[in-house]
Order: sequence, then structure tokens, then C-alpha cells
Amino acid sequence: MLGNIVIGLLTMAVCLLLQSMLVVAALRYYMSHVPKGGVHGIGWAQLRRVNGVMTLLVLGNIAQVIIWALVFRMLGEFDVIETAVYHSGVNFATLGYGDIVMSEHRRLLGPIEAINGALMIGVSTAVLMTVLQDLFKRRGIGE
Repeated sequence: MLGNIVIGLLTMAVCLLLQSMLVVAALRYYMSHVPKGGVHGIGWAQLRRVNGVMTLLVLGNIAQVIIWALVFRMLGEFDVIETAVYHSGVNFATLGYGDIVMSEHRRLLGPIEAINGALMIGVSTAVLMTVLQDLFKRRGIGE
């Protein structure tokens, strides 16, 4: 059990590092494309900026699903990478069944990945809301 906790925490740390780098990249992208004088209207340019931020964050979440899938493959839980990625995506999205499909020896990793997924999806949501709030503030919406 302790080995699985260590594997899970190390994998979470890698995922957190990746997500942190992408959050910084997404916010830099957003801030570098926002006019200094403020935003005049919510149009296609602003939607492209928000879409760019969302794309970076979603790519980060997909990369984390793949990282977990690779861990499961290295541990011998799945023979086919596609099955490992599907399983990992279900765990990451906290839909469940990770504790049922995995071997009894490794099933603790399913809930650990679900915690990781909930946290990272929450981070992505928080960043997106920060960008939207900034955009609305610059536009004067909601004041």
C-alpha cells in the first residue's frame, strides 16, 4: 500500500508541475494579448484569447491523463496504451471504476488519480474564471 501511495504522490507531483507551467503559460498568453488601454467590447479577439487559455489548460489535463496511463502501463496494469488512456481518463474525470478494473495490488491508484483530476480540473476552472473576470472587469461588465 505504501508503495502505491508513493507512486501516486510522485505522479501527482509531476502532474501538478505540468499544470503549474501551463497555468503560467496560459496567463502569460492572455496578458500579452490584452490591450493596455482596456478592452472595448467582447468580440472575436477576446473570444480567441479565452479560447487560447482554455486550449492550453485542456491540453494540460489530457497530458496528465496520458502520464497516468503510462504509469499504469509501466506497472503492468494494461497491455494496450489505448485501454490505459481510456481507464486513466475515466479516473481523472472522477467518473469512477478505477478501483474495480485495476488489480487488487494497484487499485489504490484509481482514487489517487481521481483526487489529482478533481484538483487539476478545479485549477483549470479557477484560471478560466480569473481570465473571464479580468475580461469583464476591463469591459466594465457587472459593475
